[in-house]
Order: sequence, then C-alpha cells, then structure tokens
Amino acid sequence: MPVRAPFPRTALLASVLLTAAACGTAPEPDAAPSAAPSSQAVPATPATPSAPAAKAAGSVGGPGSACPLPVSFSLAEKWEPVSVDAELAALVKRGPALLTCEVKARKSGDTAFLRVWKAPKGPARAALDAFVKTEKNKGLALTEAAVGGVPVVEARYSAYSELLEEWYDGRAFATGTGEGVVVVQLDGVDAEEDRVVAAYELARSTLKAS
Repeated sequence: MPVRAPFPRTALLASVLLTAAACGTAPEPDAAPSAAPSSQAVPATPATPSAPAAKAAGSVGGPGSACPLPVSFSLAEKWEPVSVDAELAALVKRGPALLTCEVKARKSGDTAFLRVWKAPKGPARAALDAFVKTEKNKGLALTEAAVGGVPVVEARYSAYSELLEEWYDGRAFATGTGEGVVVVQLDGVDAEEDRVVAAYELARSTLKAS
C-alpha cells in the first residue's frame, strides 16, 4: 500500500480526544459495577445478519503500510489508516496501552474508528481485560479463538458515553506478538451501525502476523 501523506496532528488529536470523551470513565449515576469477565469460550458474535459482509479494499500493518505493525488485517472500502506518533500517543494512553494507529471511516460517511493499541508483552487476555476496564463498562465477556492460526481474544461489553449520556456496545480484540500485545478497538459515534460492525469483523477475521 502506498504511504499516505501525514494527517494534520491537530485534526487527529481532536478526533481522538473527542471520541475518547465519548467513552469517558466518569461514573454514571445508575450504572451497575462492572462484573468479572466471563470465561466461557463461545464463538465471537458475527456482524448483524442483515448487514452484508464488508469486502476488503486494502490492508494495514504490512510492508509499506501507513502504520507499521507486528500484525496486519484487511480494511473495508474508504477506511483509511493514519499512524500516530509517540508524542500524541502519550496523551491518549489507556493503562499501559499506547495508541499507535487509527483507521478512520470518515470517507465512508461514518464517524467510526478502528484504533490499534500496543501494550507490553504478557498474556493477551489479561491485557485486553485491563484495557476494557480503563473505561466505565459492564457485562464484559472475553472469548478466545484462532484466526488463521493466530490466537485471538475478543471482548464484548457495554461502555458508557459521557458525550451521548448513554450505553453502547463495545468491541475489541487482542493478540500477543513478539513486540507486545496488540489491541484493536472499534470506537466512534457510529460504532453500532451494521456496516461499521462488518468492517470490524473483516479486520478481526483477516488478522495475521506481519
């Protein structure tokens, strides 16, 4: 994939901080405490049946990618990756995880993102559990599977948006690599739209080591 021109830092920071605010950690009055994650191994929930599967129109993470990563996965049409430099990443840490890449759906007309985070080496399940718990959540369920021989842990949960003052469905998956744990998170105001979930499922189902 050809290297894209750098994205303006101020615009990227604004989008990251805006959606980070949408997933804020401040308590919501009627929110129940987060329960311990389920350990039951059940298949990850696919995209809503009424939504057609997303077709791959590119990828991120491989040689020549806008985001050098220890993994790669396919991207839906009009989803564009932007690398995040270390200075900006330090402003949007989630626990020990650092934001390293942001894939935007802006050109598709949706306000949604696939955010790629890197955490230190360790069990992917523990890293994903800790990642989710940095924001207000409930109903966390972790499932394990193998995608093309790559072990993957997926999190499904409800997260509270301070911006919208409502709960929304959260999704993320993680895998361990020689460079640490990689977490891919679906985020944004339109994260529950069928076509956006389909783009997330495309990324998860095509994950492979770079």
